[in-house]
Amino acid sequence: MNISRLKALLGATALTIVAAGAAQAGGFARGTADTDILYEEGNFNMRAGVTYVNPTREYTRNGNPALVGTSYTDSYAIPSAAVKFNIMNNLRCAGTIVENNGGSAHYAFPTASGKILEEFDTTETALTCGMNFEVGKGRLWLLGGGYMEKFDYDRQNFYGALGNATLNLEGQEFGYRVGVAYDIPEIALRGQIMYRSGTDYGAEGMLRAPAAVLCAATGIPGFCLAPPTMQIPVPALGIGSLPQSVDLKFQTGVAPGWLAFGAVKWTDWTATTTLDVRAAATGTQITSDKYFWKDGWTVTGGIGHAFTDQISGLASITWDRGVSTGWDLSSDTWTLGLGASAKDKLGGEIRGGVGLTYISAAAETKYGPNPNITDGTDSAVKAGYAFAFNLGYSIKW
Repeated sequence: MNISRLKALLGATALTIVAAGAAQAGGFARGTADTDILYEEGNFNMRAGVTYVNPTREYTRNGNPALVGTSYTDSYAIPSAAVKFNIMNNLRCAGTIVENNGGSAHYAFPTASGKILEEFDTTETALTCGMNFEVGKGRLWLLGGGYMEKFDYDRQNFYGALGNATLNLEGQEFGYRVGVAYDIPEIALRGQIMYRSGTDYGAEGMLRAPAAVLCAATGIPGFCLAPPTMQIPVPALGIGSLPQSVDLKFQTGVAPGWLAFGAVKWTDWTATTTLDVRAAATGTQITSDKYFWKDGWTVTGGIGHAFTDQISGLASITWDRGVSTGWDLSSDTWTLGLGASAKDKLGGEIRGGVGLTYISAAAETKYGPNPNITDGTDSAVKAGYAFAFNLGYSIKW
């Protein structure tokens, strides 16, 4: 087996999985921390990249008929970077940063609840270490570390003659990841299972809204007695949870210069039930976005080939189960990913990838034509597509 070619190919595996997974519709998932850098040879390694995703989801039905035929999804970019350094021969640590969750929507016209803009993201900054021991023909790895996750949320609603309402929330939480792996570098074999804890937020911020809107939402006399169009700032608290996950990965050389790989990831999206916005001073609930998601499953399989010692490429296919239970529009996706890497004369490696995602149709079924429900009445979208492009660079010493 051509070991040098397999090592060239190993450097490209993480890239294409990122490019293929970037356009998934399972919950709010976006990027994943590049902890695979721990397995790279060299005393000091750096790699960074960005993935651009352009999804389209077009309404076929909506509580506001003006939205039918329009797409609400925004394009977005997912930056990712990792640095690995060896502490001892068998102990390595990696610092990583990635935008791991997010969502962004701009509506051509106000929704049934008045939304015209909604976007949020979480940025994970982490340190993960791996210690390995010689076991049989390979190495047993013990993996673990901690992360800080920063949460940012913005929303804008339009209420006609009353004016707009804006909501801005920020927060941060901490968590951990632990795992175990086994690899035999000579045949490019590696299996890994990694657990990542979830986060529970009490994000703080400010809601600015017309008095009449706050009166209708809370019934608090102070809001009801104020002039209807008066903009009132209210310290706000956003309450919600993001999920824990378990990620299983496997790869092995199957022939000279050829590599097969696969991954199965379970994400506990059942933890994400609602995002409740409350008045910070009184705890009075003002709005509630409903999700009530089910578990997420992401399955990836692929094959790669090292064409020369400098150039390698691979292809993958990913199925991601939509997590909607009828309260929103998260549906199944299928993604074809293609990637390539080329070593340069400076000792680095340029990486690129593309992904094409088919997004199945979806419908909200839990709301119905009920005038007392103010969040998203009975919407549906047709099947759509997303395109993803990834570019990155890696170097080691």
